[in-house]
Amino acid sequence: MALSIVELYKRVLPKSNCKECGFLTCLAFAGMVVSEKYPLRACPHIDPNVLDWAEKELEEQYRQGKWLKKDMAFEALKIAKDKIATEDLQNIGERIGGTIKGDRLILPYFNSYLYIDRNGIKDEAGNELSRNEQTFVYIHMSMMNRAEPVKPTGKLKGFKEFPNTVSKAVSMRNHVEEPLKKAFSGNLVKLRDACLKCGGIDVQEHYESANLAFCFQVFPSVSVTLLFWEASDNFDADVKLLFDEMVIYHLDIESIMFLSEHFVNRLKAMY
Repeated sequence: MALSIVELYKRVLPKSNCKECGFLTCLAFAGMVVSEKYPLRACPHIDPNVLDWAEKELEEQYRQGKWLKKDMAFEALKIAKDKIATEDLQNIGERIGGTIKGDRLILPYFNSYLYIDRNGIKDEAGNELSRNEQTFVYIHMSMMNRAEPVKPTGKLKGFKEFPNTVSKAVSMRNHVEEPLKKAFSGNLVKLRDACLKCGGIDVQEHYESANLAFCFQVFPSVSVTLLFWEASDNFDADVKLLFDEMVIYHLDIESIMFLSEHFVNRLKAMY
């Protein structure tokens, strides 16, 4: 018999709320055991025979995924990966600007490379990318599934100029623009150094009003340009990210948002 939160509480736990398991109540403990695989034996007051039986019951329902709290990052990765599951890596590589070596697709990524095979995506050091970052790469791979690849035009736009970005404007400000200003306002030399370490190309000659302007080649068909204005007597520091107008054919809006946040974290990690 499957053990729901209520059943586990009623049939297995002592219902004493002793807090020795680390939770305020037995019911709260039951919720963590059923939905997040918290170890049942963390409760020291369960009869060993009951514990053995209950753990077997729980293991079976875990295997079936019953009542488990969904891992949204895992689900998103699976969906993104499934979209290119039947495609030949050679064809994908030709579309997105990667090359095939053996059974792997090698894809330029910022100032390094990604190594992609049917099992996952790794960086140059052999480390597997996080689930969210892998999802981001797979989305790019699947969105380029068209007869004629859409090439960048060189015409750049701010995030708000793209369709369906109104709901993301606050996130862009709070998770991208403000963290950049907080990290680098008054530290223009450090920002320039971080940009160079991330493979940025100085393009300030095209943006004379900005104190700093760098372009970063994320993928062969996707770039992001950073403009930064230092604070002055009359104005606060300001920052803006620009994308090629065709980026929406290579990334969806959620992915552009992820790229923006990931880009900030890469810069901050450089100093």
